[in-house]
This record gives sequence, structure tokens and C-alpha cells, in this order.
Amino acid sequence: MEIKKINRNAIYKLLYRHEPLSIQEIAFTLNMSLPTVTQNIKELQERDLVMEAGLFESTGGRKAKAFAYNSAAKYAVGLDITRNHVGIVIIDLSGKVIKHERRQYPFVNSKEYFAGVGSLVENFIKECEIDNNKILGVGIALPVILSVDRQTVSYATVIDFKGGSVKSFSEFIPYPCLLSNDANAGGLAEMWVDGNMENVVYLSLNNSVGGSIITNKKVYTGENNRSGEFGHMTIVPNGRACYCGQLGCVDAYCSAKILSDSTNGNISEFFRLLKAGCEPQITIWKEYLDHLIIAINNLRMLYDCNVILGGYVGAYLEDHIDSIRELVAKRNTFEVDGSYLHACKYKLEATAVGAALQHVENFINSI
Repeated sequence: MEIKKINRNAIYKLLYRHEPLSIQEIAFTLNMSLPTVTQNIKELQERDLVMEAGLFESTGGRKAKAFAYNSAAKYAVGLDITRNHVGIVIIDLSGKVIKHERRQYPFVNSKEYFAGVGSLVENFIKECEIDNNKILGVGIALPVILSVDRQTVSYATVIDFKGGSVKSFSEFIPYPCLLSNDANAGGLAEMWVDGNMENVVYLSLNNSVGGSIITNKKVYTGENNRSGEFGHMTIVPNGRACYCGQLGCVDAYCSAKILSDSTNGNISEFFRLLKAGCEPQITIWKEYLDHLIIAINNLRMLYDCNVILGGYVGAYLEDHIDSIRELVAKRNTFEVDGSYLHACKYKLEATAVGAALQHVENFINSI
């Protein structure tokens, strides 16, 4: 039975990563017998996980059937919990966002708050008209540091949830719940959408700055589950005060609030005015970049891999990425270009998507 499960999982993962394939192509690629592949495909079809996807062109004989995984077989919900808002998404097995929403809902460590989140989740699923049996679970991303088992919160200053537990949410959410650090979730989402990258540093430029280190497509958590806290690297000795209590942290110079504070908290309006050549946005942007370039170059020197800029700011950097690459190249000791630097691909709710993808990843591995 164990060998059978291994074969079934290998077939499903192959179909998940590729365009539709024939039974013959699957057998050849995985070095399996045709009967083994045929039997497993049949079982996966019976579970609605694999479906026929037409016929291939004939090469002289009967046309071979094409098989693909069914991305609509299951869904997962993701939550991005911030100090003032809740972002929510529902994704299919491919990671495609079916529906997303962001609501103003200030965090309060109370039963009333968690009950409200539970109602939000249930109503959201109803609006999507998705069968409850197809929901794998709810991933919950938080701006906190989690315990090693990711069941409790060991450190939290952005929201008042130190010592909090996944049980606070699961008491009111009738689906399996998983917690994740917000920046790690965003990094996972970016790796998922770009399957070619093995090693990545993800710099999350939200209202608080964070990040994740991903090696061999796995998040490196560190010995104390505190890796990727790039927001608390010192880039200006004795500089501006950071919310953590230290001076000169990246967060004090590169958080999204540095930009959006000039437009009443509206980051979209900041970039609109910047594009229009308005002041003080141009001056604020130049100073912001001076510090961001230092942070990016430090990450490249430390990890020597691709760097992805995400979060609220990263979502608007596609039009600026070439000029930012030129600036980081000037500071780099070893390279003459900044081609290692990328703007995030998920422009909306990347953190919530990454939280939901935990359930998708677990499901795929369980098949």
C-alpha cells in the first residue's frame, strides 16, 4: 500500500507541474508500467482529482487521451490579519484567486473579534457558492513570530497577540486552521507562482517590514523561528526610532507607511502622484529608495540569490524595477546589473494566498 501511495502521489505531482499528459508520457517520465499508471489515473479520476483534457494529435494510431489535474477539486481560504484590516481570499488547487476581499476590522484580542472573523469566513465561502466539503482549511497569516510548532505566538508587537493560539481562531472557524508568519506566507506565494526559483529572499514592504528566506523551495525558519526579520536590521546607526524600541531599523525607513503617510494612508494615491511628478512624493520616494537600496544590497551580499520585493509597496514596483535595479547595481561589489531583483507577481493579497497555500501543499503531499 505504501508503494501504491508513492506511485499515486508521483503521478499526481507530475500532472500538477505539467501541461496535460498521456498515460504513455506519464509512464515514460516516471519509469512506471502502463498498467500501474492506468490504475492510478482511474483512482484519481474517481476521486475527482484528475480529469480528461481532450485528445492528443495522432501519430499514426489511435489518438491518446490527455489527462490533467482538476484544479477545482478542492479550495483553501487564506486570511491576512493586520492591525486594522482583515484580507481574505479563496484559492483553488493551482493557487488561482477565486475571490478576494479586504475589510477594515481592527485587531482586538477578544472572543468577539475571533467570532467576527469566523463569521467573515463562513459568509465569504457562502458567497463563493463552494461546497463546504471542498474546503481544505483556513490559513491565517499574522505579523508575529510563532512557536516552533506554529500553534502559538511567541512574539508580537504589531498586534496584541503574544501568547495567543490557533485555538482562538479555530473555536469559531469550522475548518482546519493553520497559522503562519505574514512575510513567510507572502514568500511562499511568490515561490508557488514562479516554480523555477529554488532559492529566494522575499522582502515584504508592508506597514511593517518583514521577509522570508527560502532555500530549495522551503522556508528557512532559523533556530528560534525568527529568520527573515529584515525589518530589524540596522541600516542607520542611532537613526529613527523603530516600533520595536531600537534605532535605525529598516522598518523605520522602508515601511509602506513612509510613503502612504503623505497621502492619508493611501499607497495607491502615493504612486499616482509620484507618476504625475508631484511633490512631496518625489522627494519622499528618493529618500525611501536611498535606504531601500542599502537593504536590498545587504540581502544580496548575505544570500547571493534572487530578491523579490513584495507587500503593499512591491505591488506597485513593476514600473520602477528597472531604475531600482540600476541603483542596486551601483552599490554591488561583484555585479554590474541588478537582474536578480524582481517585483512580486501577486499584486493583491499575496500574504493571504500564501497562508491558504499551506493547506494546498499539505493536500498535494497527502495524495
